[in-house]
Amino acid sequence: MDKNVIASDKAPAALGPYSAGIKTGNMVFLSGQLGIDPATGKMPEGVEAQATQSLANVEALLAAAGATFDNVVKTTVFLADIADFAKVNEIYASKFSQPFPARSAVQVGALPAGGLVEIEVIAAL
Repeated sequence: MDKNVIASDKAPAALGPYSAGIKTGNMVFLSGQLGIDPATGKMPEGVEAQATQSLANVEALLAAAGATFDNVVKTTVFLADIADFAKVNEIYASKFSQPFPARSAVQVGALPAGGLVEIEVIAAL
């Protein structure tokens, strides 16, 4: 099995000992993306801004793997507060088209770096 690291200068570097993404065969697995702006290394204020940046980071990594949002088959959305679901869902919906990927959305106790939302995806090429 070959494992190729996926990275992009348009997405933030990993915050720990993991890859931003791995491509193996026709599958792409992206680690959860916080709303960190790769240009500044900081997260914007508010869940909407962080969701928008998180999806921009996902998009950059998908592009580095030769994929788009249309290739995404599964997503997981981690929220610091499930009350933000509707706000994040509206931004999320703007990036995907039918048939929509399978998705899980959960509230977690806390996210790294004080994030409000983190999104991970699996794509098939």
